[in-house]
Amino acid sequence: MSARRFEWAAILLCTACPGGSGDSETSTTGSGSATTTNETTGAADPTGDQASEGPSSPATSAAPTGEPTTSAGPTSGETSSGPTSGETTSGPTSGETTSGETGTGETTGGPGTGSETTGGLACESEDHAGKATYYAADGSGHCSFAANPGDDMVAAMNAPDYMASAVCGACVQVDGPDGQIVVRIVDSCPECVAGHIDLDEDAFPMIADKDLGVVPVTWRYVSCPLDGPIVYQFKEGSSQWWTAVQIRNHRNAIATVEFKDAMDQWQGLERVDYNYFIAETGMGPGPYALRVTDVHGNTLEDSGIPLVEAGEAPGAGQFPPCAP
Repeated sequence: MSARRFEWAAILLCTACPGGSGDSETSTTGSGSATTTNETTGAADPTGDQASEGPSSPATSAAPTGEPTTSAGPTSGETSSGPTSGETTSGPTSGETTSGETGTGETTGGPGTGSETTGGLACESEDHAGKATYYAADGSGHCSFAANPGDDMVAAMNAPDYMASAVCGACVQVDGPDGQIVVRIVDSCPECVAGHIDLDEDAFPMIADKDLGVVPVTWRYVSCPLDGPIVYQFKEGSSQWWTAVQIRNHRNAIATVEFKDAMDQWQGLERVDYNYFIAETGMGPGPYALRVTDVHGNTLEDSGIPLVEAGEAPGAGQFPPCAP
């Protein structure tokens, strides 16, 4: 299947399937409540256009800085030198989780989208053919997740399949000559062609002899094997007048993030290519009601999420995994 067919707008009737900057993270108490639903919604396709970061107050025109740069490229002969990441799960594990009604899913090039199977939607049914290399990952990278050198099961995605950060945090099952692994996408590899996946240097030996440097592989999107609720990470410089929030610790790739405005209406946030969802005119002082939808239409709603400048606030629910 073409790696460029990652069409978010084609996510119409799917259910259930499958974080670098050095932003400091300060844990806070969790949200007041959360619900999980499955919607047959045509989620807006993330554009990935890197919007300018807005002012921290109405009287300030200077935008916050510190967007991560992309990885410098492969080091194992052709591995990307950008970092990768691990996420720490914090906050409550409560929150109702349902996979929603079983529906007929339309298979696209997106992470984890798939066709209907007994009991729910399957993970992506088609393999991507390409090659794997490796690089010295530390857990950070273009996806703006925090560095976590102890997490080896991470990778950088080629530029076409990175889809302007739409695959950030998604998990990929990689089949190589000598084994199979599941890695989480935390970075981009700008010079890598479609199908190319750049693994952590300690993950590569699990699928092939490291001395080879480059090996043919197939891979597909799957749900991440993690526990605990999703986590809302607010970017440094966030305020009631300009707000940037990122989703971490999620099982499936994220399609959309919305907040409820003063008129009690849901408003979508714009996704930028360094994996934050931004309200250019801010979301107000908080606390917030937030709605997060994955690529299968599964939706989590949290209320009582506080604004934590350069910090995180845990949600109360998690997306259901897709069927293998």
